[in-house]
Amino acid sequence: MDLSGRTALVTGGGGGIGRACAVRLAAAGAAVTVVDRDADRADAVAAEIGGRAVGVDLSDPRAAGELDAEVDIVVNNAGLQHVAPLEEFPPERFHHLHRVMVEAPFLIIRRALPHMYGRGWGRVVNISSVHGLRASPYKAAYVSAKHALEGLSKVVALEGAAHGVTANCINPAYVRTPLVEGQIAAQASNHGLAESEVIERIMLARAAIKRLIEPDEVAELLAYLCSPAAAFITGASIPLDGGWTAS
Repeated sequence: MDLSGRTALVTGGGGGIGRACAVRLAAAGAAVTVVDRDADRADAVAAEIGGRAVGVDLSDPRAAGELDAEVDIVVNNAGLQHVAPLEEFPPERFHHLHRVMVEAPFLIIRRALPHMYGRGWGRVVNISSVHGLRASPYKAAYVSAKHALEGLSKVVALEGAAHGVTANCINPAYVRTPLVEGQIAAQASNHGLAESEVIERIMLARAAIKRLIEPDEVAELLAYLCSPAAAFITGASIPLDGGWTAS
């Protein structure tokens, strides 16, 4: 895959899945802008790949206006989690997750589409989740935000098709990232289990393949969706879940 001459923007690019995606796109020749709330981490990844870094908090609606609109590839990856029963879920926390994972992608895509339409080529890849396809208790904000991202992605696919723009969601189950590793440690403490038991008995209970996904595996699927071979794939939600949604 050769993305020489293409520009890409990756949100949440300072670590985990976002970093892997930024590295993979840069390896294919794209000029990558790494966006992250942690400016130092964004700088580190950008320096590693010869890209550009922007430190912004995507929960601020003005943040999208600080990003370059002339990009050929948009990867909406930034996200966060909050776990609580619905009746105890803080409304502001609910709104915060939706601002980062729904409103920010909308604003970023909205700014990028005129450039993509002008070039007759564009790729929007939204890093959704298995929770964009299935629900789990205590994750009202995350599950509803990912479902909304799925709908947004499909609308972009329908509107962009005539202009050479595709839009798809990647739906991973649990990926080996600092965020997930923190959840593993917390659940191990809360349930009095070993971390390996948390992974097998709680996180991977629904999956056929009993291991965490590696960030590089998500990045490889992203790379495929940006390739000529994937030009007919749009409006899709592609599970990368070890069989979670098969049952």
